[in-house]
Amino acid sequence: MFVVPAAQERAGPGEPTFAAFATLRPVDTFRRREVGARADRVLPAETGAILDWTFIIKTGISLLAILNPLGAIPLFLGLTEGMETTGRHRTGRSASMAVAIVLVTAVWFGQDILEIFGVRIASFQIGGGVLALLMAIDMLQARLSPAKQTREEAREAGSRESVGVVPLGIPLLAGPGSISLAIVGAEQAPGMAETVGLTLTIVLIGLITWAVLRAADPIGRVLGRTGINIITRLMGLVLAAIAIEFIATGMAALFPGLLG
Repeated sequence: MFVVPAAQERAGPGEPTFAAFATLRPVDTFRRREVGARADRVLPAETGAILDWTFIIKTGISLLAILNPLGAIPLFLGLTEGMETTGRHRTGRSASMAVAIVLVTAVWFGQDILEIFGVRIASFQIGGGVLALLMAIDMLQARLSPAKQTREEAREAGSRESVGVVPLGIPLLAGPGSISLAIVGAEQAPGMAETVGLTLTIVLIGLITWAVLRAADPIGRVLGRTGINIITRLMGLVLAAIAIEFIATGMAALFPGLLG
């Protein structure tokens, strides 16, 4: 700690004196650096907004793109072939509930799990971004990513009596990619209000998934395989752009020199 005799130097309105800077402790300096590192993040309270709707909408679109419930319709129809309408609706409801529960758990407890294993969020951003990019490439080719289901898992799924939670809910819908995006989105949330908003958005996505699976038969007849593939490719394009942004953000956090 420094002691400066000229502590009474005049400063402008709202400006700290030189003595105030001179008496900064190391922890204060660290806090100033931490604040400076996050200076590019504008909190809703600073702009007078109640919620950062841009963040919530962007994260929600990201999750909806990687879940792609429309792309899961052919798999859903194949796994539920031979079921009655009631059983098929029950399977869709189970899958949708599994998606919502897994992603909400990732939002609220994902960062704690990463801390247990000593994984930094920046490293997780890069890993999740690479995984999302690989899945986006498969979606652009209108094919199922091996990150969601392997051939062995597909054969095992065919012998299951109940396919709602596994493999339809996990990992076909809520797989490693969507879980990664949920954890990263929770870390990037400016405040508690945005985290709650993200949770409600995931619940809404679960309801959308349930509605799509419930109407899988008519949607499949109207769109056909070609229409579903077109929508899957568009979702893949959106997901690829989001994945690149995640990778760039993680790289910038791990290697600040990349930004110059």
